[in-house]
Amino acid sequence: MKIVEQIKQPIVDEMELFEKKFRDSMSSKVALLNRITHYIVNRKGKQMRPMFVFLTAKMVSGGTVNERTYRGAAVIELIHTATLVHDDVVDDSNKRRGFFSINALWKNKIAVLVGDFLLSKGLLLSIDNNDFDLLKIISVAVREMSEGELLQIEKARRLDITEEVYYEIIRQKTATLIAACCSLGACAVKPENTEVVEQMRKFGELIGMAFQIKDDLFDYTEDAIGKPTGIDIKEQKMTLPLIYALNNCTSKEKSWCINSIKNHNKDKKRVREVIQFVKDKNGLGYAEQKMVEFQQEALLLLQNFPDSPYKTSLILMVNYVIERKI
Repeated sequence: MKIVEQIKQPIVDEMELFEKKFRDSMSSKVALLNRITHYIVNRKGKQMRPMFVFLTAKMVSGGTVNERTYRGAAVIELIHTATLVHDDVVDDSNKRRGFFSINALWKNKIAVLVGDFLLSKGLLLSIDNNDFDLLKIISVAVREMSEGELLQIEKARRLDITEEVYYEIIRQKTATLIAACCSLGACAVKPENTEVVEQMRKFGELIGMAFQIKDDLFDYTEDAIGKPTGIDIKEQKMTLPLIYALNNCTSKEKSWCINSIKNHNKDKKRVREVIQFVKDKNGLGYAEQKMVEFQQEALLLLQNFPDSPYKTSLILMVNYVIERKI
C-alpha cells in the first residue's frame, strides 16, 4: 500500500464525505465560476491539509468528528486553493501540479477574482455557522502567509538573509497553514481545551518547518527528477543550505557566490558550480540535520496522546514529510 493511502486509512470515510461537502461549498450561480471550480476540484493534490484536520480531530477526541470538523477542513482547503490561484498570478506560472493554472487558461483578471471568491466562500462558511474560533485560526494564517511572502521578497533583493530570518519566513509562508490545520482539527472537537489546541498548533508548525526545508533540499539533490534543479538559485531565493554555506566560507568565496546568484543565475554552468559549492560547504548536511530536529520535536508533542490508528497515521505523516521523494 502506498504511504499516502496508509496514512489515509483511518479517515477514509471522512475524506470521502469531505470531498462531497467541499464540492458543495464551492458552488455558485455563475456558470463560468462553476466551470473553473470544477476544474480545480478535479485536479486536487494529495489533500494533506484536510488529512491533518481529520487525523488531529480524531486523535484528540478519541475517534470522533463533527460537522465543525468538516467545515474546518473545507475552510482550510478553500483558503489554501485561493492562495494557490493568487500565487500563480503573482509568479506568472502557467502550470500547477502538471496541469495548466487558472491564469494560463482564463487569464489573470479571472484568476484573481476566482481567488477572491474562494476566500470569501471560506470566510462565510465559518461566519454562517458561528465558527468564530475557527475563523480566527484561519485569518491569522492568511495574515502570516502574506507577511511571510513579503518578507521573503524584501530580503531576496538584498540577499542578506540570516538563518533566523529564514526560519521566520518559512514559519509564516509554509508552516503557518499546516499549524492552522492541526489547531483547527483540535479546536473543532475540543474548543474548550485551549492547551491541546495550542499543542497541536505547535505540532503542525514544526512539521511545516521540516516540510519546507525538505523542499529546499530538492533544489540540490537528485531525488525529485534525477538531477538537481537549481530553481531557487535561478530565482535568487535564499534557502537554508545556501545560507549555511555563505556563513561558513571565506569572504572571497562569499563574494563569488553572491555575484553568481545576482548576476549569473541564468548561466547553467555557474548555477551548477553554486550547487557544488553549497554541497562542499556541508550546506545539505546542515539543513538535513535541522529538518530532523524539527521532525523529532514534532513527534515529542504526540507522546502523551494514547495510542490509536490516528496517532499512528500522524506519526507516518511526520516521517513521510521528510522522507518523500517529490
